[in-house]
Amino acid sequence: MLAFVAGQFTLTANADDWPQWRGSDRDGISREKDLLEKWPEGGPTLVWKTTGLGVGFSSLAVAKGTIYTLGDLDGGSCVIALSEQNGERIWKSKIGDAGGHKGYPGTRSTPTVDGGQVFALNQHSDIACVDATTGKLLWKKNLVTDFGGKMMSGWKYSESPLVDKDRVICTPGGKDGTLVALNRKTGTKIWQTGDWTDTAGYSSVIIATIHGTRQYIQLTGASVAGIDPETGKVLWKAARPGRTAVITTPVVDGDIVFVTSGYGVGCNGFRITKKGTEWSTEEIYANTNLANHHGGVVLIDGHVYGSSGGTFRCVAIKSGEEVFKERSVGKGSTLYIGGRFILRSEKGPVALIEATPQGMKEISQFEQPHRSSARAWPHPVVANGKLYLRDQDILLSYAVRKK
Repeated sequence: MLAFVAGQFTLTANADDWPQWRGSDRDGISREKDLLEKWPEGGPTLVWKTTGLGVGFSSLAVAKGTIYTLGDLDGGSCVIALSEQNGERIWKSKIGDAGGHKGYPGTRSTPTVDGGQVFALNQHSDIACVDATTGKLLWKKNLVTDFGGKMMSGWKYSESPLVDKDRVICTPGGKDGTLVALNRKTGTKIWQTGDWTDTAGYSSVIIATIHGTRQYIQLTGASVAGIDPETGKVLWKAARPGRTAVITTPVVDGDIVFVTSGYGVGCNGFRITKKGTEWSTEEIYANTNLANHHGGVVLIDGHVYGSSGGTFRCVAIKSGEEVFKERSVGKGSTLYIGGRFILRSEKGPVALIEATPQGMKEISQFEQPHRSSARAWPHPVVANGKLYLRDQDILLSYAVRKK
């Protein structure tokens, strides 16, 4: 059973687009078919290379023929639109200042595209809505100055905003409320979780339905919680301390919420129970079988797959038990396409992996060309038969669909 039922999200895009962080359902799974089961030696065919994305670690959103990302350009943090056909820039729109963490400057989050609008959060907590066709700024808020935001540590804001119907959901953190819902047309506040006031981590909100109740789920450095979308009320909350940086997006299978983070913390499984109107949580395991730093995990048929240190691992979501751990290209980012996993190492190499609970096999591997000196942290994206790899200022487009 996949992490989410199709239609859980409301984004409007073509069937094979990738309109937000981790794809249409925020689960790291591409629903595309007829993709290459094995890559040629040296990697898939490079269709085009483009430059001009600036400084940053942001991944991509792809919708209706246009690629959207964030980067520091010309002294500002900018939303950037590129042609899906050839990578040529269509427009750029400045939403705030450049810079950020001294050792790792630049943007971190991925824009969300929906209904002709692009929603983006930069490293300095500026959240903006721009027109998807022209890049015109429609509104802008700041999570710190407008909503009392506070981070758990100094790596700057990295969350990718969630768009749900008429709302934009993001995580300022702090005493005024961990989560906030904004009106997508104006940016005005609809609600903020005054009864949940953790500082913000670096994870992004997901939508899941547990016991028939649709809800937002978010992970911080202190807890994981489920929030009522209409009111911002906390339905349930479980203590879950993290260290330094809590980044990985949660996954949900039935009534189990799985979270993982690095810095020696590992993974936790929580069973969520509802009796009448009362919610409760039970921690069913806490171990280091899968400690994902920031490359994401994918849930397939009751098993969670992802990078943990220098290994690729699989754990059973119901028990937290390790199913396998094997070497591949190293620590990196994971997505699932056409029955296989793509693992992009932060050092640059990219692998195509076949993995089931019976074990894993590396099918193909290639070295990303034109490498920068930065770590290859932007998550890979597959949309409309193309594999996209961003590396700071450059973007590479590879053909991965069968001819």
